[in-house]
Amino acid sequence: MIKSKVALVTGASSGIGQATAQRLAHAGYKVYGTSRRGGQAGSQPFAMLALDVTSDESVEAAVQELIHTEGRIDLLVNNAGFGVAPAAAEESSIEQARSIFDTNFFGIVRMTRAVVPHMRKQGAGRIINIGSVLGFLPMPYGALYAATKHAVEGYSESLDHELRTRGIRVSVIEPAYTKTRFDANFAEPDAKLDEYREVRAALSKTLNEVMAAADEPAVVADAVLKAAAASHPKVRYTPGGLASRLRFLRRFAPSGLLDSGIRKDLKLDLRAAS
Repeated sequence: MIKSKVALVTGASSGIGQATAQRLAHAGYKVYGTSRRGGQAGSQPFAMLALDVTSDESVEAAVQELIHTEGRIDLLVNNAGFGVAPAAAEESSIEQARSIFDTNFFGIVRMTRAVVPHMRKQGAGRIINIGSVLGFLPMPYGALYAATKHAVEGYSESLDHELRTRGIRVSVIEPAYTKTRFDANFAEPDAKLDEYREVRAALSKTLNEVMAAADEPAVVADAVLKAAAASHPKVRYTPGGLASRLRFLRRFAPSGLLDSGIRKDLKLDLRAAS
């Protein structure tokens, strides 16, 4: 059955998106990846379409091209997104806040609106959104990114309730740190304040250290395939050991203990005291 299914994966030129597209293709899906530049996937086992998730016209054109070519779409994986380098919330302008929401959240809304009518006509489909553990945990000095992932959580769960009676299921994948070029493509905060210069530098160093021990993108890709192929999919999947432990702590640990742990890991109180 999988061999007859068509999948669309946004942000598939590298990282989690590319690993997911490869994993789905090897599992038998007919996969189309997307990136803003489009182009050929080269030796990859999937085709590439040009698609900008911040553009209504681009999203509609790419989905219509896929429907014209394949006649259906069975799986949408919303992966496209970006983050802002470690910075205080007040160091990003309103314009930058709008920009990250336009890609990370409204990009998912655009893709969903374009794809769901076709899935409803089919009476079946899967939508899998790449979220983050920051969808259920705070991230000091990463507030905007965490806010977009919290929004993805609420949207995904609500949408699953709406669509499951139409034969469509929605899941969100919640990875922790993952070895990709994501951090190399961080947008710099556009309203930097000297007040936060030292903490920005310290947190960037901490991030580089933890990324050295991060999971490979294939760990996330495996979770996507599991969610896509499950006869009774869960709403949330936390791939990797760290993500699973954090989900457990969020659910069962006292809020004060979790709060203290976050501040200790990021050395926030020590930095404030210095």
